[in-house]
Amino acid sequence: MSQTSFELLINSFIEDKVGIADGFLSKTLAANLKSNLQELYSSNQLTAAGTGNLQVDHNTKFRGDSIHWLGRENENVHENSFFDLMDEFVAYLNETCYTGINGYEFHYTLYPVGSFYKRHLDQFRSNDSRKYSMIMYLNDDWQPDDGGELCIHHKENQQNIAPENGKSVFFKSSELEHEVLVTNKPRMSITGWLKT
Repeated sequence: MSQTSFELLINSFIEDKVGIADGFLSKTLAANLKSNLQELYSSNQLTAAGTGNLQVDHNTKFRGDSIHWLGRENENVHENSFFDLMDEFVAYLNETCYTGINGYEFHYTLYPVGSFYKRHLDQFRSNDSRKYSMIMYLNDDWQPDDGGELCIHHKENQQNIAPENGKSVFFKSSELEHEVLVTNKPRMSITGWLKT
């Protein structure tokens, strides 16, 4: 199943600069990761997200989410399953598209009701190691009225993507400005970057 969703993600990226694959995360893996995120939230282990890499700015008028980094050192079985999937995807991407990806970083992301992230680019001015951005959503039964869409700014138009459970979005970190629109219910995801 995973190679089918890998192909879907890559082919839609080639067509439109934004790869989208529903069911990239299996329902079981998405549910387990969501449960991890909720547990981290309820035990106050999430931290306010900032912008910048040399000097981090925490401005809630620009960005209102909280995060927690994933890592194999956490020795969490579900995070390790996620990293196994990402290792498989990176190997497939390098083999089919010669991208030269040799690392990645991912964090849990939770946007509380009323929060957003204004228009931005993912690649830092002082560090170009982030090559591709990836977001995988952990939201069951997301409805249009729930808001919280990822809005991608293409040259000619805007593309709004609902943060539906298991869906993955993939694009070049240096190319596409994007934002998270105001969310009307808690919005959860895993967000990260494939790096060189």
